[in-house]
Amino acid sequence: MSKKLSLTEALRHASGKTEPLKIVDPPSSSEKSPVTPGRRGKKTIAGFFDPAASRQLRQIALEEGSNVQELLREALNDLFEKRGKARIA
Repeated sequence: MSKKLSLTEALRHASGKTEPLKIVDPPSSSEKSPVTPGRRGKKTIAGFFDPAASRQLRQIALEEGSNVQELLREALNDLFEKRGKARIA
């Protein structure tokens, strides 16, 4: 009985490419993925909202030449100020 080819192997075989695939081990769970400098020391804040809210937020960002993160920073700082807290976002 012959071994079935994986989809990748079958496509490579069909295309005539014969060099072997390079197998790369996935990073171990102890290895952390690299963090971009702008995210060092930061934490993710997330929530689940209606898709229409997401579209509207992205639309405002587009109209203002901004991005969702900047709008969320503004909203958080406004909320903090409203509640008598420091604008730290």
